[in-house]
Amino acid sequence: MIRKLLSYKIPQNLILTIDIMAILLLSFYGGSFDSSVLILGVLLSLIIYISNYALLKISPGDHYMFLIISMLVSIGVIVIYRLSPDYGFRQVKWFGLGIAAYFAFYFFTKHVPLLRKWTIVYAALSFALFLATLVLGVKIKGSTNWIQIAGHSFQPTEFIKILLVFLLASYYTLNKKPFNTYWLLGIIYAFIGFLFIQRDLGTVMIFYFVFMTIFYIFEEDRKLVYYNILGALLIGIAGYFAVSHVQVRITAWLEPWKYADSMGYQIIQSLIAIASGGFFGTGIGLGHPEFIPEVHTDFIFSAICEEMGILGGIGVIMLFMILVYRGFKIALNQDDRFFKIIALGITTILGFQAFIIIGGVIKMIPLTGVTLPFVSYGGSSLISSFAALGILQVASEKSQTAQEGSNG
Repeated sequence: MIRKLLSYKIPQNLILTIDIMAILLLSFYGGSFDSSVLILGVLLSLIIYISNYALLKISPGDHYMFLIISMLVSIGVIVIYRLSPDYGFRQVKWFGLGIAAYFAFYFFTKHVPLLRKWTIVYAALSFALFLATLVLGVKIKGSTNWIQIAGHSFQPTEFIKILLVFLLASYYTLNKKPFNTYWLLGIIYAFIGFLFIQRDLGTVMIFYFVFMTIFYIFEEDRKLVYYNILGALLIGIAGYFAVSHVQVRITAWLEPWKYADSMGYQIIQSLIAIASGGFFGTGIGLGHPEFIPEVHTDFIFSAICEEMGILGGIGVIMLFMILVYRGFKIALNQDDRFFKIIALGITTILGFQAFIIIGGVIKMIPLTGVTLPFVSYGGSSLISSFAALGILQVASEKSQTAQEGSNG
């Protein structure tokens, strides 16, 4: 038992080793020993270990995804705590709630067979959340996509992304569809219209990419697919001239140095932070990522690159690439059409969201305000991402069952 706990061949032990090293570094940050970091480390390690153990007991599916996510969450908590101890402890709390959401959605998806028949329910819930945001929403960081209840804020769009995947999976699974494809397109573009009204451009891109990925693969009317691609290009061009928010993002992307003290300030500080870290980084607590506005949310990848180096940033990208690889593998091996689309949709959400924010902070593409899944600070993002992962876990079980059947 003790040998197993100490074995370097157990993936959880490698994560624990990295956590211990980082926590010890943080403990002595500032020249004196900080015991509160140890409390944070113990809480983080306990949540990871207990949830991994529980998952091994209840699920025969893909266990590597949870290990990948555990590593990403550990990196996120360590960097967030270094930036702000208060946010660090809150992130551990959100992590605990995210684990609860993970298992809740896992059991719900596994034991409710009617999920594939609720096409209209998913559309109605999405519209209800959009309308609630329109009526009750508050503006934070330029986007009106938050609802505040009893002093707590959450982003409904984080959960509508999951409803979108279920809507498309249900629609392309049912033989007797509740409406035709034109109605489906109307619903999807109504969602995108709501997001434009909220000025949530990053989520617009995620919605469109996820929709087009599933639409391109499962829609039989190929002309309709190509018309949608052409239509999206025209809407994008029209959006640039009609929406000032879009023009600001494009201008800041193309000419950040010209507007270094205004719209280009964030991206310039991000590039300086990444460059100053070099290959191996300045070391945890020895950089100055605090110069970047919103560094604990949208720009956390820049802080990782500054203090853990370009190699640390590449490590984070590799973790996301392995996660996407395993998600696509689940989709390809899945015989059930409903769970095949679910696996594909959830994987594309996580993959595109990571690409959009990492591409934005390194100036590869225009910057949009979305979180880096499982790494950035934020309760809504973390809980909805874990909920999506719990659903993906069910899809992986079914593919495992199918594989065992075919092998046997």
